[in-house]
Parts: sequence; C-alpha cells; structure tokens
Amino acid sequence: MADVKKVIEIIDKIIADVDEQKLFLTELDNVIGDGDHGINLARGFDAVKTIEGTFEGKDIGAILKAIGMKLVSTVGGASGPLYGTAFMKSGALLNGKTEMDMNDFIEMLQVSIDGIMKRGKAVKGEKTMLDAMIPAHDAIAASYEADKDAKAAEEGIEYTKTIIATKGRASYLGERSIGHQDPGATSFTLMLKAVQELA
Repeated sequence: MADVKKVIEIIDKIIADVDEQKLFLTELDNVIGDGDHGINLARGFDAVKTIEGTFEGKDIGAILKAIGMKLVSTVGGASGPLYGTAFMKSGALLNGKTEMDMNDFIEMLQVSIDGIMKRGKAVKGEKTMLDAMIPAHDAIAASYEADKDAKAAEEGIEYTKTIIATKGRASYLGERSIGHQDPGATSFTLMLKAVQELA
C-alpha cells in the first residue's frame, strides 16, 4: 500500500536514478537511436522536481497526471510523449485516490502499456520499452513475489538485444540493431526498480 507521501518519495528516487544513469542511457541511444534518451529524460524529470511544490493536497491521480503533462512538454523525442502518456493514463486511473495497492499498480502498468501501444503504434517484439513493460506486468500480475517483476523487465532488456528494431530511429539500422539493448526498455526497468525498492 502506498499513500501520497510514498508516491512522491518514489518519484524522487526515479528522478535521482534517471539523473545518475542519464549518460549510460544516452550511450545506449547513441548506438541505435538519436543519442539523447538519457539526457532528455533527465531534463524532463528535473522539470518534474520543479513542480513538486504543487503536489501538496493533491491525490495520487492528480500528481501522476501533472507529471505526465510536464514530461510531454519538456522531454524531446519519442520518450516524452510515451512516458507522458503512461503517467497521464495512470493518473486518470487513480483519479481521486490517496492510497494505492498492488492491484492498482498492476492496472497502472496495463493502462500505461495500452497508452504506449496506441501512441507509439507499437507492439511487443519490436525492440521498444514494451519488451520490458509487458513481461514485467505479466510477472507482477501472476505473482506478488518480491523480485519477479524487475527480473522479468531485465529479461525483457536482454530480449531486446536479440531482435531487430522495427520502430523509431533504431529501425533504420535493421539487422545492425541486433546485439544492442533498447534504451526505453532500460529506463523503464530503472523506474520499476525504484518502485520495487521503496514500495
């Protein structure tokens, strides 16, 4: 069970972890993308930090929606609209709630996946963040055991190394994208680990 205070604590950890890993995420993106994933994402979450003062008295849904809108307006490339969509869909789902449980989190992942699939016109197996998100959701839904969710997401990252990218900038590389992990799958797993550590 997480209350508003815990959700903000998790968001703060995500902000810190994305900032710490921004160069690594950008290096991954240098190989198969625009070379800006980590830097753009860190910029977006730094912007989220600046609006935290407005979270007081708000419910979890309103906070997540505000984060999503801030990410859309500050993160360039595909990751801004995609992560922004995930947070906004989660915010709509949890509208009015001041506490959330594991069932809420599982539903949150599902609406995020649905939103990203629709926004990015992508499905599992195209070397995108969905290749970490979908296995993680399925593992959490199947079992509430402690470390199964992040492990499934990490396996999803490994899977992205084995497949050809068919979406985004990486798709231009064709078979040359094989052997490289997807930056979006990696940043999602980073966020999931922050949730797992603190929830």
